[in-house]
Amino acid sequence: MTGLGRALSGYDSKMPRSRSLFIDRRDSRSVSLLVAIGVLSLCALLIALVSQHGFGIEPCAWCVMQRVVVMAIIVVAFVGALMARGLPRLGPIVAALLLLALSIGGLLAAWYQHTVAAKTLSCAFTWADRTLMVWQLDAIWPAMFRVGATCADAASARLAGLAFEVWSGVLFVLVAMTALAVIVRVVRSARR
Repeated sequence: MTGLGRALSGYDSKMPRSRSLFIDRRDSRSVSLLVAIGVLSLCALLIALVSQHGFGIEPCAWCVMQRVVVMAIIVVAFVGALMARGLPRLGPIVAALLLLALSIGGLLAAWYQHTVAAKTLSCAFTWADRTLMVWQLDAIWPAMFRVGATCADAASARLAGLAFEVWSGVLFVLVAMTALAVIVRVVRSARR
């Protein structure tokens, strides 16, 4: 059985098979990494909100789409850390796999915004704009999800000399790397 298969099944030759998903409490590092992802993502979201509401830097449709991804990352990271109490192997690995998928999606959105959307005069009717119109998140929580700028306008906004989508891309890369570290830790602990 491969390490990932063993981690998912909870197989441990030293323990009864039925309890091994619930026993391995020595890997608190995976939980710490998940919490770190949640805290870092929450800080990034707060920086975006302060930039918008404190300094008037309005988000474009692709910016808001990345906010949605960051919010999903926050939820998955904290829920994964909580799940690790009851399912110390399965909880972190499921959370890490979801975080990896979310970070790849977020990275693609940041890349598209930086390389394509930022060079257009409008984000109107792009995938992000159409999706946000269907979801109607701006009607639910306008302070978080209202699109207030075009992609070209958003591209001119900078934080410490870099465009916001570049910072967003850096965040998504860090989340992906940390999620991979959690996966590796869980797989290695399953081999012990």
